[in-house]
Amino acid sequence: MAFSHETTPGTDVYGPGTFIDKHVLPVPEDTRRVFEYLASKTPGFTQNKEVWDTVHFEGEPDPMIPGPIKSPVVAAALHAMCGVVGNELVELRDSRPAAEGSVTVNTDQAAIWLGSVATTHINGSDIPAIAISGKLNTLFDRDFEQGFGKGLASRATAIYQTKDPNVWYQLHGSLDANRVLKTMGIDTNVAFNTPSEYYDYIQKHVRQWSPDELEMHNVRHGLCGSICYKPESWRSTEMGKQLAKHPYVNYTHEAYAAPTPQQPLPKVPGDRRPLAGIKVLEMVRIIAGPTIGVTLAAFGADVIRVNCSKLPDLNLLQLVLNAGKRTIDLDITKPNDMARLRELIADVDVFIQGFRYGSLDRKGLGLRDMLELAASRGKGIVYVDENCYGPDGPFAERPGWQQIGDAASGSSYVMGRSLGYADEKCVLPPLPVSDMTTGVVGALAAMMAIRDRAVKGGSYHVLSSLVAADNLSLEEEVGLYPLDVVRETAEKFGFVPSTPDQFVMEILLQVIAGWKKGRPGYLDEDSPLMTTFDQGPWGRQTLLKPVVRLDEEAVTPRWTTAPVPNCYHDRNINWH
Repeated sequence: MAFSHETTPGTDVYGPGTFIDKHVLPVPEDTRRVFEYLASKTPGFTQNKEVWDTVHFEGEPDPMIPGPIKSPVVAAALHAMCGVVGNELVELRDSRPAAEGSVTVNTDQAAIWLGSVATTHINGSDIPAIAISGKLNTLFDRDFEQGFGKGLASRATAIYQTKDPNVWYQLHGSLDANRVLKTMGIDTNVAFNTPSEYYDYIQKHVRQWSPDELEMHNVRHGLCGSICYKPESWRSTEMGKQLAKHPYVNYTHEAYAAPTPQQPLPKVPGDRRPLAGIKVLEMVRIIAGPTIGVTLAAFGADVIRVNCSKLPDLNLLQLVLNAGKRTIDLDITKPNDMARLRELIADVDVFIQGFRYGSLDRKGLGLRDMLELAASRGKGIVYVDENCYGPDGPFAERPGWQQIGDAASGSSYVMGRSLGYADEKCVLPPLPVSDMTTGVVGALAAMMAIRDRAVKGGSYHVLSSLVAADNLSLEEEVGLYPLDVVRETAEKFGFVPSTPDQFVMEILLQVIAGWKKGRPGYLDEDSPLMTTFDQGPWGRQTLLKPVVRLDEEAVTPRWTTAPVPNCYHDRNINWH
């Protein structure tokens, strides 16, 4: 069913390069429209309309996150696409036509999924309650944060006004805030009483720099940061133009590599999920990369996550993003650990890496290295790169995190305009949208590659980037909510306006408080959207179910094991 969609330029409301819906559709209907748009524009995705018609969206008609950006609509559409590919995989393995299956996505659940890293319950208490009690850090036997988020470091990742008062800059501490600040000549041996004082201290220094000076400084020092572009301004940059040449769901058959045969999908006794028996190894941190793996795990993949305990990460994220996985500790600078890693890689189907684009090439773990491995073993591989700026262009090898995607794409600018701030002040989107969207896009592309490997053979390269994920929700074909809808949503949920000094988790907790008011019961332990593990490493744990529901319980995505801490299992574990 096609829904008409018209937009009007949003230049005077949200800035140049924005487009506002003339008529606002109910969220499930709008998601159907966006699903069909993305399905039609994604190379390799089925164009069989009978299969599209197996997809169903349900949920409340009104939006449920702050701001005009339709990230829950986009997320729900992408999850539905994963469901379609899941049914195609079941067809290849079990000979049940995909057109005879079904895919159901709850659009409210997709919205909550964007913030699900902070919606879990541990032994009857949810994360906001544990955080307010001051006991969050007591959950973790090992502290991976290494001082992140304390003192001055707590405001090294924030949006700052530059020497040009109408241009704001996303500074990023990259889990090593003191190094970042010291390169700027900022004395880090200071102590204040409140986060706002730390922010004001850094702001005083940043205001002495022009946007271009900050940009060149970060390029020169290999640091992370971005001008907060307007959407139109980003699209006109050389990097924006280069990124726009690529599809959002970006995977390619590496036809130049030595051919490898078709790889039938394995049949695992007692497990009919679409990816049962597929081996996935991930070397990732923070949110986007782990979201790829946790999504594949829900669809049945055997996922082993490799971390190095010397590298910092955010403790909280283990509570959700390690569901259905096993995790081990390897330091690949040590020959024995690298040898152990190569033993695991020898039979892997999907390799996910979230380090700076090209950095693993120097370790012999790049795409070409894996293609050589695939040729030597006679079995193709799916190599997944998760990065900030995409596969090529002048910024391709620059580091970047979620906030950089938000700043570069124009999302932070649009959010600031929607709140009516002066001086073109920018603020983060209300959820880790680019991280989570990058994750589901990467998972979707990896599933399509596994499907194609089963049919055609060969190896595949997946690239999922943060800026592209943000760009997707700013497309004219997606549209933005009008300002009156934004204000009505904020009033209904009691959302607190966010500010440039806030870190994403601080904003997320505010949004969760709004959800409890506007969608009572949705986040409770006994909510039908939740699933519970009675005995996990943290005790009884409840977390949001996978978003996709297929027609049969046996094939529907689910996690069979509770989340575990990073570096939890014996390093000598083997594939199931």
